[in-house]
Amino acid sequence: MHRRPLHSTDLLVSSLGLGTVKFGRNQQVKYPTAFDLPSDEAILELLDLALAEGINLLDTAPAYGTSEERLGGLLGSRRDDWVIISKAGEDFIDGKSRFDFSPAAISASVERTLSRLRTDRVECLLLHSDGNDLEVLDQSGAVGALLALKEQGKIRSAGISTKTVAGGLRAVELGLDVVMVTYNPWFRDEEPVLDAAAQAGTSVFLKKALGSGWFGGEAPPGNPVATALDFVFRHPATTSAIVGTINPQHLRENGEALRRIEEK
Repeated sequence: MHRRPLHSTDLLVSSLGLGTVKFGRNQQVKYPTAFDLPSDEAILELLDLALAEGINLLDTAPAYGTSEERLGGLLGSRRDDWVIISKAGEDFIDGKSRFDFSPAAISASVERTLSRLRTDRVECLLLHSDGNDLEVLDQSGAVGALLALKEQGKIRSAGISTKTVAGGLRAVELGLDVVMVTYNPWFRDEEPVLDAAAQAGTSVFLKKALGSGWFGGEAPPGNPVATALDFVFRHPATTSAIVGTINPQHLRENGEALRRIEEK
């Protein structure tokens, strides 16, 4: 599996990243079918499989329920095998998302994330936008907090998971290391952000590259996973597609589909 540079670091990240929301949260999530949270044993087996597939990128967040805590307890001595993305600004409490992008809240969130993950740094920290991207970036003070945390070595790179084109473009303009955007064959609205990132050298992580399993509402003929991955990696800005799964077979199929694309 190909690996690409993570902006402003000496790290290389795999084309596929493993999303871990399903490790810790099954309430208020937008997937086609309901699911039970996996056991520790099942998570360990999935992590082993991900490494075997060439994946070294893990995506988590405080808003993903117990995901950070579970990863912290399970990675153990293999922590350094992984490049970890986490987030700040959103918590999921009593079935509801709550947002706070003040510098104090961002700093406290990162300290909590480090404690939960049992580590001294995260390789990438993203602001977990509530949709008011420009306000978060320009008025909350959160960007300054990220830069301070980066200077302290607690995070290696900084960015934002956006929900608007304007927010993504502003993140690139501000010189943030990473922008996370929604992009797939059925949703191309944020393509201008990828275009700008390609020009600036900003790393781009994709969310919902497979349409959260909906594949645009109706699965296309053939292999929809291959269709989606082939599409998103045609754009030169794409660093990695974050795909969340707790199904080993799906993980294998994702890896196989991407390898075939990369071998073309």
